Amino acid sequence: MRIGVISDTHDNLNAINKAVKFFNSEQVDLVLHAGDFVSPFTLMMLKELSCKLIGVFGNNDGDKLMLKKMSEGSIYNSPHTINLGDKRAIISHELPLEALIQSQYYDLIVFGHTHQVDSRVVDKTIIINPGECGGWLSGNSTVAICNLDEKKTQVVTL
Repeated sequence: MRIGVISDTHDNLNAINKAVKFFNSEQVDLVLHAGDFVSPFTLMMLKELSCKLIGVFGNNDGDKLMLKKMSEGSIYNSPHTINLGDKRAIISHELPLEALIQSQYYDLIVFGHTHQVDSRVVDKTIIINPGECGGWLSGNSTVAICNLDEKKTQVVTL
């Protein structure tokens, strides 16, 4: 399974558009958004994805009611756990990362908030923070693709 990972879009429509086109061209099976969409209008662009989007709220998401409605219920409170076939995943904006890694309970941990890329494998667990798609703080718009079966992650600058 190939999963697109995105976080901290912060209303940057140009970057979101590039991310959607990238994920569609890569034919990912699912996109996980680790929070900070910010405004509901960003979902108009994310609806152009050719696959399902699952996301969580971040600390800068304002109108959560409208975000939830416009996402047709695919944005959840953070953290949110999902089963991806026989793999367990957790997606969150902020989380107690080291404790989750040490538990080795999850096959995939996706998080955001720091605006810094973190891509590694610890024992059986893949850890991904794709950095910031919005690019407002670092000047770089980044996303990631995770091949869950091969335990490989590629971080891409848009």
